[in-house]
Amino acid sequence: MPTTLFQQLTRRTANITTQLTTLGIPLTAPALPPTEPDPSDPWASSYSPTVDRTTLAWCTAVTMLAQHHHTGLDRQVPAADALLRERGVHGLAQLHSDIHAGAPVDYRFTRCPYCASLGEDPTLPDCREVGCPPQYEFADHPHLCPVCHGADYQPEWYAEERITQLDQMLNGSPARCVRRWGRARLMRWVPRS
Repeated sequence: MPTTLFQQLTRRTANITTQLTTLGIPLTAPALPPTEPDPSDPWASSYSPTVDRTTLAWCTAVTMLAQHHHTGLDRQVPAADALLRERGVHGLAQLHSDIHAGAPVDYRFTRCPYCASLGEDPTLPDCREVGCPPQYEFADHPHLCPVCHGADYQPEWYAEERITQLDQMLNGSPARCVRRWGRARLMRWVPRS
């Protein structure tokens, strides 16, 4: 059993890769055949990259899709390919939101599917890969997770904070509501000149 979070993420990738190999699915999705560019759209591109099915992002996407649709992994391979080909790693946030019926996901209360609430990019990229400004290259700074953007997953703490805020709002509101209601009723009976 993996003990650290990084070992769990590595194990996720290894399990998916093993399943793909067992099912006879290639570990790389070939690029789509080029299409004729639209002459009316000068910015159109027929480039479609190959998709590496052994990356953590792809394994996360196919796992999320298979669990959501209650299907086997093999049925969700084309969807995961399309997601990573079109949106990249940032598409995982949109996928997670779509799975939650389009509602925005608050990663303070919901565990991030990509980094498992680590808060930083689990692939540990260097500054050149991420494109950090040159002054940050030697600062040893973390690179935030592209899905949850480093949200601090502490549902118990945030729940208590939110309840405290609601209590404070509700403590003052009944008196205000009664005063407003009373003032409105009084204004109905006041003769206007």
